[in-house]
Amino acid sequence: MALELFTQVVLTEDLPQYNLRKGQMARIVEHYPRPEGEEDGDSLEGFDTIVNDTIEVRASQIESYAERHPLQSRILSERAS
Repeated sequence: MALELFTQVVLTEDLPQYNLRKGQMARIVEHYPRPEGEEDGDSLEGFDTIVNDTIEVRASQIESYAERHPLQSRILSERAS
């Protein structure tokens, strides 16, 4: 199932072609559904090492930050309120 746009995500693997490491955070800014049998993709932005640009990743290369770190996500949400 696709994550919603603007969801904060973390990388599940290193992406050396972008000089990014597993665990770095970004936000989903676009979703690319693929035909049955092909993996969906997403565009991400907000990496501290890639300014004013997006990268495209496979859906399996990211996961929701909130699902991975539920307590920390709740604390950050409360601070933003």
